[in-house]
Amino acid sequence: MKKDLTMSAIDRQNILNNKVALEGIQEYIGVSGMFFKEEYRFTKSQVSDFYGIDISTIERYLSSNEEELKHNGYENLKGKSLKDFKEEFGWMLQEGLKAPQLGVFNFRSFLNLGMILTESEKAKALRSVILDIVIDTLNQKIGGSTKYINQRDEDFLVAIMREPIYRKEFTNALNLYLDMGNYKYSMYTDKIYEAIFHENSKEYKQILQLEEKENPRDTMYSEVLKLIASFEIGIADEMKKKFELLKRKLIPKELDELIIEFSNNRFWIPQIEDVRTKMACRDYGFRNVIHERLKPYINSLNSEDYNRFLGEKSKTLIERVMEDEQLLDVFKRLKDR
Repeated sequence: MKKDLTMSAIDRQNILNNKVALEGIQEYIGVSGMFFKEEYRFTKSQVSDFYGIDISTIERYLSSNEEELKHNGYENLKGKSLKDFKEEFGWMLQEGLKAPQLGVFNFRSFLNLGMILTESEKAKALRSVILDIVIDTLNQKIGGSTKYINQRDEDFLVAIMREPIYRKEFTNALNLYLDMGNYKYSMYTDKIYEAIFHENSKEYKQILQLEEKENPRDTMYSEVLKLIASFEIGIADEMKKKFELLKRKLIPKELDELIIEFSNNRFWIPQIEDVRTKMACRDYGFRNVIHERLKPYINSLNSEDYNRFLGEKSKTLIERVMEDEQLLDVFKRLKDR
């Protein structure tokens, strides 16, 4: 999926929130600026020289994109901050020596400007390089495919270890309380998926390009697995209650109605919204795929997401279980189930 950084604020912010990619981009560009308050700073003159544009163009972009550029670190130094800055770097300044404020970019806002500048050939070339670096750093960090990037989250292992327990409760309930053939297991698993994230197993596998033998749940984020588990044991309990009330097995129509009523409970609304947002944003940001029915939920990933899946605490599932013999035994049993 080709991305146009000049048009998509989400794509820009995904890069600017990705600390790993930013480090690679800054190293490639080789700019350092003036180190002030734990960050490199750049004056408008320096930015003008780098991108080959005049300062009036910078001012125009600051006016039309003020909120985004300030969000990513552009600021007007005033008062004590300006005084301290001038004392340290005044000899380098070509502008604002006597002005009551001085606009400066940090590296993120410097890069942010380059992502939206259409008048600069250097900015255009940089945008292409940025996208390549983002892909390269992601591949280096995870070793290639992002299909199982969900498993780098330290919460995933707990969620996937508990999943068979809750799954068994649900399949047992289908066996005991629903009058239908064996097709019911896959059919009602899909109905839970559709209630939570608007896709059945087949659609989900097509979007993530999974092979027939691959289990969709192995690619799902821990929050999604936990919510599916909550639905499965909750619906299992409701089926049992209905069975005891009717003193007979449910027919499919009755279970369909039960699932609709269960999923429409206001208790689930914030949890479902949260899971849809996480799935839509992470799959777009990390896997570069779009769940069409979840498009309204797509937004930029925050720095916490990048730290969670690419940071120091993130590890592959194999790396994590190899550190603990008990976890390794559980992992082997999971893979054999």
